[in-house]
Amino acid sequence: MDDKGTLEIEGLKVKVEDKTILRGISLRLEQGERSFIFGPNGSGKSTLLKTVMGIPSYVVESGSIRYKGFDITGMNVYERSKLGITMAFQQPPEIRGVKLSQMLKLCLGKKRTDVFSPEEKDTIERFRLTEFLDRDVNVGFSGGERKRAEILQMLFLKPSLILLDEPDSGVDVDSLRLLSEELDSYLQTSKASSLIITHKGDILDYIKAERACVVMDGMNHCFPDPRTVYAEIRAGGYEHCLSCSTRIQEEAS
Repeated sequence: MDDKGTLEIEGLKVKVEDKTILRGISLRLEQGERSFIFGPNGSGKSTLLKTVMGIPSYVVESGSIRYKGFDITGMNVYERSKLGITMAFQQPPEIRGVKLSQMLKLCLGKKRTDVFSPEEKDTIERFRLTEFLDRDVNVGFSGGERKRAEILQMLFLKPSLILLDEPDSGVDVDSLRLLSEELDSYLQTSKASSLIITHKGDILDYIKAERACVVMDGMNHCFPDPRTVYAEIRAGGYEHCLSCSTRIQEEAS
């Protein structure tokens, strides 16, 4: 298959502050494919996404990351973003001194003095952020407002690979439905790929994915249907994943 849009991770071993977090993760995500990532706290889920994004404090000890046929293992965040990779964080930070309107224009490649097009205004309104345009980014925003602002910025960048760290954390039902519907619409129309971390599983009701994996002890296991994985986790906990037949068959092959 053509490497256009394909993410390939091979034997990825990563350390943070001299502590090894990932111990040999491998996965492949084709263009347009969606995958959910499950795992207990501290298992390495966020580390995986931040390493793919190129956050400097996440040091690759061995293994490789390829995207669109390029080895991006040594690329910085800017170089990866130019290839179409973007990430929404679990807790978007406050950015004082920068208005949300300025940030959105930056994402759209506009000048500060440019105006939003009617279509862009409509998108901002759908995200219920029009009244926030003259406020500093995320300052005084609720959890749901922060997530809506973060996802809107991401979509305005028109990424080809979306990394989402628990988009269903800290948001109410209405915000989750809105974010999920907008994300799902973008993923379908753009043929972008996505890796989505979730703990609660609520987002499974809105975004359909082809596969899922469980990250535990710095390794990843299983690639069946996300709903099947989540149902088994709810029924038996993550300890069940250590002995499930799917994982054993996968690792034996």
